[in-house]
Amino acid sequence: MQQRIGTERGRKKYRLRQQTVEPVFGIIKEVMGFRRFLLRGLKKVEGEWGLVCLAYNCRRLHRMCRRPEYRLQPPIAPR
Repeated sequence: MQQRIGTERGRKKYRLRQQTVEPVFGIIKEVMGFRRFLLRGLKKVEGEWGLVCLAYNCRRLHRMCRRPEYRLQPPIAPR
């Protein structure tokens, strides 16, 4: 690993990975407590992973909607 990030190109790729993919898995594992699949078989695991992703996205959407800049404004009544 040290050899891979020893070059400038390697450091750029590693920084990009840190800001795109890894935080999502970290939140799913640490905050949401998802460590292992409960079901067996590829179809069932895909369904379980879909539910985990749905829960993550709902949690994220809920947090975003609480922020004032993302709140929906009531429609303007026609004159």
